[in-house]
Amino acid sequence: MVVGVIDARGRRVIARGVYDAADPRPVDGETLFEIGSVTKAFTGLLLADMVRRGEVRLDEPVVALLPAGWVAPERNGRAITLIDLATHTSGLPRLADNMPMADPLNPYADYAPELLEAFLRRYSLPRDIGAAYEYSNLGVGLLGWALAQRAGGDYETVLRRRVLAPLDMSGAAIKLSPPLEARFSPGHTADLAVTPHWDLTTLAGAGGLRCSADDLLTLLAAELGLVDTPLKAAMADQLAPRRIVGGDVQVALGWHVAKVPGGEIVSHGGGTMGFQSFVGFDRATGLGVVVLSNTAAVMGVEDLGLHLLTGAPLKTAPKVKVREAKTLPPAVLDGLTGRYALAPDAVLTITREGQRMFGQLTGQPRIEIFAEGPTALFARVVDAQLTFTVGADGRASALTLHQNGQNTPAPRVP
Repeated sequence: MVVGVIDARGRRVIARGVYDAADPRPVDGETLFEIGSVTKAFTGLLLADMVRRGEVRLDEPVVALLPAGWVAPERNGRAITLIDLATHTSGLPRLADNMPMADPLNPYADYAPELLEAFLRRYSLPRDIGAAYEYSNLGVGLLGWALAQRAGGDYETVLRRRVLAPLDMSGAAIKLSPPLEARFSPGHTADLAVTPHWDLTTLAGAGGLRCSADDLLTLLAAELGLVDTPLKAAMADQLAPRRIVGGDVQVALGWHVAKVPGGEIVSHGGGTMGFQSFVGFDRATGLGVVVLSNTAAVMGVEDLGLHLLTGAPLKTAPKVKVREAKTLPPAVLDGLTGRYALAPDAVLTITREGQRMFGQLTGQPRIEIFAEGPTALFARVVDAQLTFTVGADGRASALTLHQNGQNTPAPRVP
């Protein structure tokens, strides 16, 4: 884990741990991590900059930026606009339902533009646009792709030219050069098993960046006005709250803004299969914090970041049981496969491919799960376990999901 803090006195980086058990180099401020959804803050800044340049408008329909012949969902005569995508109020779901996920541990890698086009063409919005906040990786990924189309390049090239280069963030990238690749840490599941890096292509604007703590502190130096930047005006525009999330939290263009005693905390978190990230700052106190982990731990990094920013008490981390995967006969595993209803709109689908088992909850990526016994499976990317009620014929009639201290039963459904 790497923690970075910046204020008017300068920056400080504290690091603990190594790249991997097989690579005992200590992590430091230059180590690259997947930052996941923190990428959305960069997509929001790109949007704000393009608005200031007069290249796009916040109220411009996204379909106007897409290739000829593409369509986007509408509802009651209202089109999805760029601000709807940036604030998670477009009505688009968290993920598209046509993601191939050929590798469930790298779920975005094979989501091509033609699949995005096909999804947008047939999807029916469940509510009025702008009516409610619903976090959408698909929506912000679409935003990043559309902005790149308008700017005449791919997302990474446009982002580098418009945002990363002006901020002097030389170590932030999606496609890594050999020197950056050498500094890129492996990612790990909660039980410290190495997991593949994610590759976001079409939806890179939702979570594709790899960054170091040093580079993210450079971003915060500009956000806090500690250094001058040509993006100063765009940053100010970006931080204006646009829509209500709930409670004391609002959403700006790519950042969440939370009211706290004495001011506001601007922040975003991120998580992939093997990494967690948090970036936040307080403009009133001039303090910024970065927390990066190369483990998808049971406890997130957000509580540590907020503790450093506000003094909020740290949570007590639960003990993690290290579970050993077992090899079971295919017939036993087949008895567990099927669809199980955790809620009317949340079905957990269990499938088998050879000796590998997978679980996919409605609207979420498919993840690999492992057998702990003939009626018990567990996940490594999250702290979750499944126990099955199995009949004399070997076929499960129900399962129970054990996660976050809750035991949720789910009957088998057609």
